[in-house]
Amino acid sequence: MKDATIALHHGFKSDPTTKAVAVPIYQNVAFEFDNAQHGADLFNLDVPGNIYTRIMNPTNDVLEQRLAALEGGIAGLAVSAGSAAIHYAIQALTRAGDNIVSTPQLYGGTYTLFAHLLPSFGVEVRFARDDSAEAIAELIDENTKLVYCESIGNPAGNIVDLQRFAEVAHARGVPLMVDNTVATPILCKPIQFGADIVVHSVTKYVGGHGNALGGVIVDAGTFPWADYPEKFPGLNTPEAAYHGVVYTEKFGPAAFIARARTVPLRNTGAALAPMNAFLLLQGLETLALRMERHTDNAIKVAQFLKAHEQVAWVSYAGLPDHPHHELALKYMKGKPSAILSFGLKGGYEAGVRFYDALQIFKRLVNIGDAKSLACHPASTTHRQMNAAEQAKAGVKPEMIRLSVGIEAIEDILEDLQQALRA
Repeated sequence: MKDATIALHHGFKSDPTTKAVAVPIYQNVAFEFDNAQHGADLFNLDVPGNIYTRIMNPTNDVLEQRLAALEGGIAGLAVSAGSAAIHYAIQALTRAGDNIVSTPQLYGGTYTLFAHLLPSFGVEVRFARDDSAEAIAELIDENTKLVYCESIGNPAGNIVDLQRFAEVAHARGVPLMVDNTVATPILCKPIQFGADIVVHSVTKYVGGHGNALGGVIVDAGTFPWADYPEKFPGLNTPEAAYHGVVYTEKFGPAAFIARARTVPLRNTGAALAPMNAFLLLQGLETLALRMERHTDNAIKVAQFLKAHEQVAWVSYAGLPDHPHHELALKYMKGKPSAILSFGLKGGYEAGVRFYDALQIFKRLVNIGDAKSLACHPASTTHRQMNAAEQAKAGVKPEMIRLSVGIEAIEDILEDLQQALRA
């Protein structure tokens, strides 16, 4: 099946009891065992099934299956938010004394997690000097457990050379983990280019309507964890937190996603609510259609701003003169989603006047909504950084980030025009 069909049908045909064709909301905490042996088999992971919604839920399962299928992975894990997905994916592979290597261009919440929270647990995060594969390679050592990047940086709009990143990571025996939130699997499939783990804030484009938080981890099933027993002991030695299971022996290619479910999720509980999974599935059904409209509108907005005499610069990799345009062609067929940024010649103050004058664009810090959204990163998403950190992350004081929605393009451009007049 093609993407648009997978998003509607994969992982669910109809409810076996009622024959309902919409995925039911299994608003349920615990699930009954047939008998003591059935319960034991479920806890031993010997048979598939449901135990407790903190670990798995039938509604969540459909979301996991669909996103994994769209990404080309073997399995997914749904959690309460994108931030939880990132944290759990890293936690499943690291322990105190380890390090990870990351590009500096990151969503502000991810930067805070990496710069402050993970080090407090003894996990060092090494930020590369830039987003080149060579800069990443310089920082990998024997204690590195993964390489991390965003396929399209938020809000910088940079595009990473995923194939080169995978080559660099694999040459040193570590997996590549990619946040594919901004691109979505409709525009880019990192696993096709060598990524081993993909994470999403499905709150954004997948949900698409600003009404439900959620995160998903997708396991490509391709990284040879068993070849590195000393580097990844959590996958290759008996797991004390789950009655001695050895994940690589029991789950083979799915060892990583199994540990992410049964150790970090099971023990810390950032479970996705079934109601949110239902809402996110409704959004997923129209994702392919919406991404067409998002990207069509975004290039027109970028061209309009670039031609405007009051605009100092525009950053959108869909424009031919953007330094990452060739990467956009390679990885996203020239359609690098619908997040773009720009700055006004009048600097910070002009940017504030423009921002305050917007009428259709909503002033908030989300992205990927069907509605057009605007944000001033220096005072919101990246406010916790100092000026030097903001600059390294690609955030300028005058930067306005737009998440271009699916409204009529005439109305979007009219709103931008009137705000520029202000």
